Amino acid sequence: MFSASTTVIAGLWVIIVTLMVQWAVAAAVKAKQPGAVPGKVPEGISHNSLVFRTHRTFMNSLENVPMFLASVFLALFAGVSSAWLGYWVVLFAAARIIHMVLYYAIATEKNPSPRSWFFVLGAIANIAVLVLIALDALVG
Repeated sequence: MFSASTTVIAGLWVIIVTLMVQWAVAAAVKAKQPGAVPGKVPEGISHNSLVFRTHRTFMNSLENVPMFLASVFLALFAGVSSAWLGYWVVLFAAARIIHMVLYYAIATEKNPSPRSWFFVLGAIANIAVLVLIALDALVG
């Protein structure tokens, strides 16, 4: 139906695996807590809690990854240049991984925190994919 470059496919694979890793880490960290209740994050915790940070990392990805995947799939159906699309997919994948690592490692309420910059890079990648689609529609 459509042709996608190996870079795009590999990048999408990394994004999906990252999301699954975040889910598994958040579930495991929470399950190890005394009195853990499945499906419920304890009230009153914040960035100083690894349970909070792993949960928020996963939730943040659930808020951002579907929108990016929708943009990429639309770009693929529109026939957007696989080279440019590949660059943005790889940037998004790398940004999500670095965001995750920083969120796990740094307990801070500071805004912007170091992870914020990688959140922004992911948002820029998503916007860039949407611009590629719009340009392709205007030119093509």
